[in-house]
Amino acid sequence: MKAATYQGSHRFKVKDVPTPEPGPGEIVIKTRFCSICGTDVHGVFYDVASRGSVLGHEYSGTVSEVGSGVARWKVGDRVAGAAGGAPPEGSKSLFVENPRYNFRTMGWSTLPPAFSGYAEYILMDAWMASPVPDGVTDLQASMVEPMAAAYHGVHRSHMKSGDTVAVLGAGPLGLFSLQIAKAKGASKVIVSEPAPARAAAARELGADEVLNPTEEDVVERMAELTEGKGPQVVIDAAGAKPTLQQALEAVRYAGRVVLLAIAWEEVPILPADWCTRDLELTTTFAFVPEWWPECYKLLESGAVCIEPMLKGDSLISLDEIEPTFKRLFKPTDEIKMVVDFEK
Repeated sequence: MKAATYQGSHRFKVKDVPTPEPGPGEIVIKTRFCSICGTDVHGVFYDVASRGSVLGHEYSGTVSEVGSGVARWKVGDRVAGAAGGAPPEGSKSLFVENPRYNFRTMGWSTLPPAFSGYAEYILMDAWMASPVPDGVTDLQASMVEPMAAAYHGVHRSHMKSGDTVAVLGAGPLGLFSLQIAKAKGASKVIVSEPAPARAAAARELGADEVLNPTEEDVVERMAELTEGKGPQVVIDAAGAKPTLQQALEAVRYAGRVVLLAIAWEEVPILPADWCTRDLELTTTFAFVPEWWPECYKLLESGAVCIEPMLKGDSLISLDEIEPTFKRLFKPTDEIKMVVDFEK
């Protein structure tokens, strides 16, 4: 796919507009933080986000208004979104209603209003919100959505206690995957990451080895670190052109590769390099609501922390979001950028 030239035509934010009125079964959230997701950046960069969209789905806030028929929530309750709550009985996931669902071509036009976190207020169905425990801060809660996606990837890998896990990419998904794998008993986690700031965060968060793919052959190095066998699990959290091929080459016989990141361009793979090893390739998309409470527990216990992902300039105001998106089109040392609605 050819990248579109950014024209500044997308509507990132809603500011100084009337507060939305909740209807029956709806609530209004006053946004506190909204983390910037790489998928939102890709949606703008590749010009596939719907015109007039207000993006943003990694947010925390408080309930500011409650519609009729809503018994679960009251004004002032702390919540996180989007779609962290369990859907009503009998309803389907937002992402599986169409058995031929294509996120690149369908995802942006079908997102519900709850996926509108770059706004001061969000109107949503009451079931979509997830309650934030007292032991989790608002800033932590704004990152539970990507953490739940990483948790889903580790779960889908069928990782066992004592396994060696490799994570390709030390962005937020990769850093959450590293910590979750450790919390679930991985004996060793190897991370591949070329950006110095992200590599440093991986080391701080407990990676046993951090490799630089621009300076060494990560496939050969992973074999050396695992007695010539390769890791039992490799998670592609980068979605870069070479990483899926690297993951499939690096994993051991009968191992499992999880494609966690979304690649927006064609990536080269050569099956002859790895098809003889009875591998399992799994894709994941988003999360299941059951993982949100598990993620809260990991944050409360300190098994997962977010501080190494944040730098001095990671918190931005709503007015800074458009130049920040432009900056993230070609990121350098950024890890996680977050809109702070009190700045």
